[in-house]
Amino acid sequence: MQTQENEMKDVTIEIIEKLIRTWVDPYLGQDLVSAGAVKEISVDQDRIEVRVVLPYAASGHHADCAKALSGIIEETTPCRKVDIAVSSRIEASAPQGDHSPLPGIKNILVVASGKGGVGKSTTSVNLALALAAEGASAGILDADIYGPSQPHMLGIKGKPETPDGKRMEPMEAHGLQAMSIGLLVEEDSPVIWRGPMVTRALTQLLTETNWRDLDYLIVDLPPGTGDIPMTLAQQIPISGAVIVTTPQDIALLDARKGLRMFEKVNVPVLGLVENMSIHICSECGHEEPIFGHGGGRRMAEEYGVKLLGALPLDMRIREETDGGHPTVTADPDGDIAGIYRDIARQISAQLVRQATAPDQVAGPRLVVTEA
Repeated sequence: MQTQENEMKDVTIEIIEKLIRTWVDPYLGQDLVSAGAVKEISVDQDRIEVRVVLPYAASGHHADCAKALSGIIEETTPCRKVDIAVSSRIEASAPQGDHSPLPGIKNILVVASGKGGVGKSTTSVNLALALAAEGASAGILDADIYGPSQPHMLGIKGKPETPDGKRMEPMEAHGLQAMSIGLLVEEDSPVIWRGPMVTRALTQLLTETNWRDLDYLIVDLPPGTGDIPMTLAQQIPISGAVIVTTPQDIALLDARKGLRMFEKVNVPVLGLVENMSIHICSECGHEEPIFGHGGGRRMAEEYGVKLLGALPLDMRIREETDGGHPTVTADPDGDIAGIYRDIARQISAQLVRQATAPDQVAGPRLVVTEA
């Protein structure tokens, strides 16, 4: 015991900090000291304590992070009492242009596709749920005025309350705050409006809903590059965009148009999600790339953006979403929910990475104590 105590005298704050710098967080792409995520290091006789606050939604990653840092410290020092406390705190990112943040919303993320039928709305709702599963406060705005689908996907019935007759309370389902034109009209009633009416209605849905302390609002855009995507991109404080595509060439052609549209209006593209990447037979489990292979990765490389993840063409995704219980809630421990949650962590971390250069990440000053 005396020998270990003597050895521990040589363990300093600087040594522990140097050890932590050797581990690169897979989502931030840098060590946690440089990222400003290490808030406190304490060395007290035979005990080392480290407090880490990740700047992105990552509940599912906290244990892996703590294990990695503990392993490095235990392997390199004589200390066997290492306590790594990991949590997350999500800050508001700076929106593009001169827009001011909207009340109650830290970050607005739009999910877009160049064409319909690629699973954008299914991806949107599962990403919102995945962000919530990763510890964030999340909401979803169904911006497809002509074809709203989120109320059905979330299993929401009824109409939103409007206590003062002017502003609406968001509906709630599976821990999400939600708003959609589909909650204000009958399910089988078509919305027969021209462009200006549509964009005005969408702006009202966004700005006249009492969103409550959201870390992220996911906006499920209609397909294409028409009035609604352009209006949102130009008039609201968007933090970043995610493009959904499938591997087939025709979908990729249209996805490129969507990506270029966001580039032109200075909205950062956080990355691509390749949907229906591979078909998995429900009977035998055989995998087959019926829509092609590697298209999303090639597009990501071509435009210098991240391929955030690839999702299979799996009957369960369709069945669960049609039933009002999207995959992340229907099978939270399943492989597909795991993919959505990994994509959610990447999106959240990508906002941090795009906001600040690795050596410029702001954060509270490191507090160190040593016995």
